[in-house]
Amino acid sequence: MGTVSLPDTWVYALRLPHDPRAARVARMTVRAALNGHGRGEILDTVELLTSELVTNAYRHTNGPASLRLTALADGRLRVGVWDSHPRIPAPFGEPPWGRVPPAPTEAEGGRGLRLVQEYADSWGGWPIGDGPLERAAGKLLWFEVGGQQGGGTRTVRA
Repeated sequence: MGTVSLPDTWVYALRLPHDPRAARVARMTVRAALNGHGRGEILDTVELLTSELVTNAYRHTNGPASLRLTALADGRLRVGVWDSHPRIPAPFGEPPWGRVPPAPTEAEGGRGLRLVQEYADSWGGWPIGDGPLERAAGKLLWFEVGGQQGGGTRTVRA
């Protein structure tokens, strides 16, 4: 009988409470999953960008968040972060997918979504739930890194 080799696809999901330690827990989860699957070459980027999205979920909502890591068959890794706020920020929103301007040098924050623009291969976002944006049950922001795509940053809305 022959051996069948399945693609290295997997999914991890984590529910995060509204807690200032959520970003740290998300980073530890990313580190464990990627090291466990031999994906160390993308660890730093995924850890940084995941931390930024989870931190934003904590800072801009009063509810929980969810993290989902999905290894796709072509070697890409997709990271999704759901939170309860319906507003989709640039660069994740509707066309023209506004670019995030650089944060002022003296600013203590405001660099996270710019990092997604710079380091992710693709990204997107959409509201979750029925009805107009004001009644949505939150949003999902995602990004992808790795795989056999040639690199470079581009925006994809799915």
